[in-house]
Amino acid sequence: MNIDWAALGSVFGVSLVVTVALVGLFTLGIVGLSKQPEPAAQGGSGSSLLLARAGAYVCFSLCAAAVAYGIYLIVA
Repeated sequence: MNIDWAALGSVFGVSLVVTVALVGLFTLGIVGLSKQPEPAAQGGSGSSLLLARAGAYVCFSLCAAAVAYGIYLIVA
């Protein structure tokens, strides 16, 4: 039996990078959703909260797209 170690290392490296990227994106989404509104006494406009929520939704959409693409690659 002959093992192609270069191909195995390449698959391992790509898997590691993609996994770390997906976990990072999901973490950014969680952080964006956990942002609390600023108290009205400090004059918070709420625009930073909307921007954080929008960024979180973008992160979650990218995670879902990556998972859907992985399932597509497995099935097709």
